[in-house]
Amino acid sequence: MDKGPKPKTYQDQVNIDYTLRIRELLETLPDFCKTYFRAIEPRTSIKTRLSYAYDIRVFFRFLIENNPTYKNHTTSQFHVEDLDRLEPVDFEEYMSYLKVYQNDEDFTITNTERGLARKMSAIRSMYTYFYKHQMIQSNPTVIVEMPKLHEKTIVRLDTDEVAELLDYVEHCGDELTGQRKVYYEKTRYRDLAILTLLLGTGIRVSECVGLDLNDVDFKNNGVKVTRKGGNEMVVYFGDEVRNAIELYLENTRDIMNPVSGHENALFLSTQRKRMGVQSVENMVKKYAKIVTPNKKITPHKLRSTYGTSLYKETGDIYLVADVLGHKDVNTTKKHYAALDENRRRMAASAVKLRGE
Repeated sequence: MDKGPKPKTYQDQVNIDYTLRIRELLETLPDFCKTYFRAIEPRTSIKTRLSYAYDIRVFFRFLIENNPTYKNHTTSQFHVEDLDRLEPVDFEEYMSYLKVYQNDEDFTITNTERGLARKMSAIRSMYTYFYKHQMIQSNPTVIVEMPKLHEKTIVRLDTDEVAELLDYVEHCGDELTGQRKVYYEKTRYRDLAILTLLLGTGIRVSECVGLDLNDVDFKNNGVKVTRKGGNEMVVYFGDEVRNAIELYLENTRDIMNPVSGHENALFLSTQRKRMGVQSVENMVKKYAKIVTPNKKITPHKLRSTYGTSLYKETGDIYLVADVLGHKDVNTTKKHYAALDENRRRMAASAVKLRGE
């Protein structure tokens, strides 16, 4: 019996949307760029390719607007040989331009040192490909000094702040009236389930909104998430997460009638559609600014909060890396090594230079 086409997962739809956006962007880039994007497809994520496409477009628009050689050029007039005509100074000027510039919609865009490094990595990748395949004779991007990246203080919630945040979401409706109270009652159990899940598992916000109903396994207390790169993994949760999800299902999700195409989504908006990343980000910000006004809390900061708690409890950096889905444990070490500060303090008094 024909059951019809299998419904698309969240990740399927994201891949379709990103693919279409990349195709649109490629039409605004020089023709030779298509060769590069086809070549890197097997070894890069679709999100990386989309970011590269945006960044490379900014680069060619910079040349058209600021480089005397390419003034009044159109993008289609660029050929791969033009990459050979650029010198290190051109890329230094480009990095200076990236600090503040206007985009297509006349919005002012600014880039920190990390933004500069990311945009330059896209250009370096493109140059490396064409140089490796002997389509250009030089690669000036390797000579240009990349911006020095300074370590940023990791913002996370303290243990008491986690409890305050969840308590606030659970009871703040007592202070509300009118339409605000009506909206709160509609979203209370959903918001509490999302926050508890993020704080209790450390999953990414994109992984959270991508969850379907059948991704939740109450028998084993786990959720199946699709990690960066497309790998699936089961992340396990405790009783607090289980209870929060069950309350949401019983009091909200089970009585909703989802819009067609969103029937499988675990977390639904008030429009009965799958919640998006930005919706969750806005929700987290809304609650957190009341509870912790001096900390800029995002879903990623909730992930850091979980990672911190797990490392403090276990001392196992490899476990933290595995649960958070870090491919390289050095990424985890870089973020959580500061938690060893107390142990380092102990070293100060551990070694005696003279006897008592």
